[in-house]
Amino acid sequence: MAESQTQKRDPLIKKRLFIGKKLSNENVEGQLLPKFIALPIFSSDPLSSVAYGPQELLMILTLGGIGLLSFAPGIAAAVVLLLTVIVLSYRKVIEAYPGGGGDYEVAKVNLGNRAALIVASALLLDYVMTVAVSVASGTDNIISAFPELEPWRVEIAVFFVLLLCGINLRGVKESGFAFAIPTYLFIASVFIMIGTGFFKILNGEAIDAPSAHLDVTIIDQVGNVGSIAFILLLLRAFASGCSALTGIEAISNGVPAFRVPKVKNAQVTMVLMGAAAVTMFIGITALALKSGVHYAENPCEQLQTWQQCATDPQMSVMAQIAHAVFGGNTFMFYVIQAGTALVLLLAANTAFNGFPLLSSVLAKDSFAPKALLTRGDRLVYSNGMFSLMAAALALILVYQASVTGLIQLYILGVFTSFTVGQVGMLRHWRRGLADGSIPKRSARSGLIINGLG
Repeated sequence: MAESQTQKRDPLIKKRLFIGKKLSNENVEGQLLPKFIALPIFSSDPLSSVAYGPQELLMILTLGGIGLLSFAPGIAAAVVLLLTVIVLSYRKVIEAYPGGGGDYEVAKVNLGNRAALIVASALLLDYVMTVAVSVASGTDNIISAFPELEPWRVEIAVFFVLLLCGINLRGVKESGFAFAIPTYLFIASVFIMIGTGFFKILNGEAIDAPSAHLDVTIIDQVGNVGSIAFILLLLRAFASGCSALTGIEAISNGVPAFRVPKVKNAQVTMVLMGAAAVTMFIGITALALKSGVHYAENPCEQLQTWQQCATDPQMSVMAQIAHAVFGGNTFMFYVIQAGTALVLLLAANTAFNGFPLLSSVLAKDSFAPKALLTRGDRLVYSNGMFSLMAAALALILVYQASVTGLIQLYILGVFTSFTVGQVGMLRHWRRGLADGSIPKRSARSGLIINGLG
């Protein structure tokens, strides 16, 4: 009898070691998030994207030669303007639809089920791509530091996906503590880098990136383009820079996970995230231009006088700025690199919170299996997390954890959901203004913000 009871307890012990002690439904309020934990949970994706958004923008412009980098400030300003509009718009979404669901709920109420399902499909795809791209990018950064790990690229990416899923299965509060330190480390180190860089510039000190002395060769097909292709190149640079916008909608989708007052806390978190992202995007882009960073898609073909291109991979834009500001092989240089690598890996955590919440809303509306409504022992939507994990693993295996192969589909979901959602918000404000259910002042401010979207 004792042996039988021991055998029954063994699986329970293993389960508790993996996902933690079982919680009762009465504990759900204690698992809700304060602002300082919600910020790293829901914002690690948009905050980490500033590490590659400016880099992609500069890389595309470099295809046309150094001269096109003069357009970088204007394109960056357009990205920042769009980012600001999106943040303001989602503050209104949080206020109008505090039950969660974000753009899906907006589209469903104002535009109908068909538009809502388009938004939901785009968002779910974006969440899956967030996990796949972030993990692949984090793995790529690790392999850049330790090239001998290249044969195990896929296995390393798979391990990180499993690890992230396991941490989140323990509950949003505990996963929040796990992710808060790396995210805040990244934010603090980048702000220190930006502040130090501008301080040196104002004091007349020169900051030179490692690639500043390299000449850039214009690719033939780019050098011979006409005005139409030139405009398309600028638009492509803008679209690449807009990769910094991914994941912003996660806060509006996860309002139910915030502590009371939910709406106010979610709105404050949205503003904090937007302010940090805008500041870092502007600072990184400005320092990259000031330090003369040259980042090329095909460095061996485009960057002249670089004899070691085949054996010495080019440094990322973040690394080059850190090198220019602090110097190579310094403590702060490695802090910047460590913080960037960690936050890229942890950006997938946003999806592990947003995907289950959105899929549960779909299940509640009978558009997804009812199993996605079930909370696990740790009061999280465990079936949604397992579904996300399976989809992300499938993409990583198919594309062999290649960032280049995965990132092409990344931004599609964000712009699809945002565009449809803002059309729905326009209808929401106009209907409220017409029937008097929404104060005129509030409705008009909403129309102005959503009209810009």
